[in-house]
Amino acid sequence: MKTKIASLVAILTICFSLNAQVDRTKKPASGPAPQVKFGKADKFKLKNGLTVIVVENHKLPRASASLNIDNKPYFEGDKAGVSSMMGSLLGRGTPTMTKDTFNERVDFLGANISFGSSSAYASSLKRYFEEVLGLMADGVKNSQFTQEEFDKEQKITLDGIKSNEKSVTTIARRVEDLLTYGAEHPYGEFISKETVNNITLTDVKTNYNTYYKPNNAYLVVQGDINPKEIKKLVTKLFSDWEAGTIPTTNIPETKNVETTEINFINMDNAVQSEIAIINNINLKLGDKDYYAALLANRILGGGGTARLYSNLREDKGYTYGSYSRLRQSRNAATFRATASVRNMVTDSSVVEIMKEINRIRYEKITEAELKNAKAQYVGSFVINVQKPATVAGYALNRELYNLPDDFYENYLKNINAVTIDEVQNAAIKYFKGNKARIVITGKGIDVLKNLEKTDYVIKYFDDKGNPTVKPPMTMPIPAGMTAETVVDKYIEAIGGKEKVMAIKTTIMVANATVQGMALTMTSKAAAPNKTSQEIAVAGNVMQKAVFNGTTGYQEARGQKIEMKAEQIEEAKSNLVPFSDLAYKTGKLERIEPIDGVNYYVIKFNDTEAFYDLKTGLKAKEVKTVKGPTGEMKVPTTFSNYKAVEGVLFPYSIGVKSGPMDLKFEVKEIKVNEGVTDEDFK
Repeated sequence: MKTKIASLVAILTICFSLNAQVDRTKKPASGPAPQVKFGKADKFKLKNGLTVIVVENHKLPRASASLNIDNKPYFEGDKAGVSSMMGSLLGRGTPTMTKDTFNERVDFLGANISFGSSSAYASSLKRYFEEVLGLMADGVKNSQFTQEEFDKEQKITLDGIKSNEKSVTTIARRVEDLLTYGAEHPYGEFISKETVNNITLTDVKTNYNTYYKPNNAYLVVQGDINPKEIKKLVTKLFSDWEAGTIPTTNIPETKNVETTEINFINMDNAVQSEIAIINNINLKLGDKDYYAALLANRILGGGGTARLYSNLREDKGYTYGSYSRLRQSRNAATFRATASVRNMVTDSSVVEIMKEINRIRYEKITEAELKNAKAQYVGSFVINVQKPATVAGYALNRELYNLPDDFYENYLKNINAVTIDEVQNAAIKYFKGNKARIVITGKGIDVLKNLEKTDYVIKYFDDKGNPTVKPPMTMPIPAGMTAETVVDKYIEAIGGKEKVMAIKTTIMVANATVQGMALTMTSKAAAPNKTSQEIAVAGNVMQKAVFNGTTGYQEARGQKIEMKAEQIEEAKSNLVPFSDLAYKTGKLERIEPIDGVNYYVIKFNDTEAFYDLKTGLKAKEVKTVKGPTGEMKVPTTFSNYKAVEGVLFPYSIGVKSGPMDLKFEVKEIKVNEGVTDEDFK
């Protein structure tokens, strides 16, 4: 026993000694990137050109097959949608099996079989896979295209187009692609009701017989399989799939704009703006700077910790999320930074996204940002390679892009080798902030006024991507609305006609500060049109204006100027204490949006009055006055309404004249007391 105790004490002593040598205040150094080993994929090719890739994975008793026909994209023109309809009609019956029988058998086996215009997919339990792959092969080789099924699919397609006619997101993506790639590029054309109505059953069959061929096709089979058995099965099922001559296509070259510009698509029903900042690039999987480009995009907008998200959502609260994406491609690669934002912050969001794009181009990222981006890639890569479908996809990529066999084995090593300078070089090369399209789909009447304040040229397009003109910046006035009904709504909003008409006199005292000096404005009014206003600085009256109902004057710096005849007539027409009553005889000119709020605008003599459509309250008056340099507009704003004797008065009044911007806060309002005829002499 003593020997055991002594041994235990010795072990504990050693442990404490070792722990004492470890500095717990320092974070342990990161280990090397994990070594990822991929199982070898078997590959063989049938005489008809079909390349078959087989990947074993015995973790689950399942298997799947994925067919990818790697034709170059082609332009469909006035029959855009024919390949899509063809893909939808695949598998709807063969010479040996009706559509219903086919579907019932797939359901019975608990399998999944689907078809596309250049693809097919099948998956099931291992025990049923031979039959399921046979069903898929039958659909691939022997699909029958009937008029009945064609008519159904054409109607479904047209119904889908109709349901998306007013979808801001759908139209945004459609026009973005058209402008990015060009109207005659396969990626730029779109399906419309006109092109769908041009398509016939014969067109669908011709498309299938022309392009759905094994020549450029890859079949990836993966799961709990035996490669030798799969080779026999695939050979048996697909060897009689006839090859054909696939037409060669010339894809138009994509081009960027010479200088960054805004492309605006007006949608009157848009409740938010869809923003996409896009430029074309030349980037393919396996390019020398591919890894640096990936990391640059991850830092800029590749997730919830990236710069775009942190700026536009976390800091500014403009959107639920803002992201960027690098789309590598052998045919037409792109960079996009996107966000869906509130109308009133559309211009600010554009400024912030462009700021982040240019910042990562012209300022080096930090070591911490690079380290975190690499860690995120390592983590997601290690997780994904545990999935059989990922391994199969990597095997296919090696074929499609002619990558070296150890491309993915070296993937993490290449990611970790990227430097800060390489990230900046990739950002400069691929994020073309100086030659980008800023495509905005939104409500012009709400957002264009502020977008016009930016430094970018704005070009306008309709929902089909055709050049058009600037949309009207006013909304239609509802039937029956007049200046009188707008004013009546205002009177009702502030307390009702009875209470308003009962007020015969008012006194208002308000304070403001300009250049450090305190101003006091005292205004008095008596029905029907007597007014007096004094502005005092430190108790000394600096400016005074009086109208007694017949004559009046203005006084400033000891000089008194009598009102002219036209000024007297205007003053007589101004009803007080509520000048809005006179506006009933004005003209309701338009509905104008300002910062996301719509206002009725009444024109009365040289004044425009703005009334909130929802609340009915007056928000602003703009008076046109003649100055030494010509006419100028003097706006006065009204807000912070509070009740006095049951009637609402604005307690915050803003006056802007030239460089002066005065903000008065009302300290006191009295009604029907303290005003006499002496105040208007």
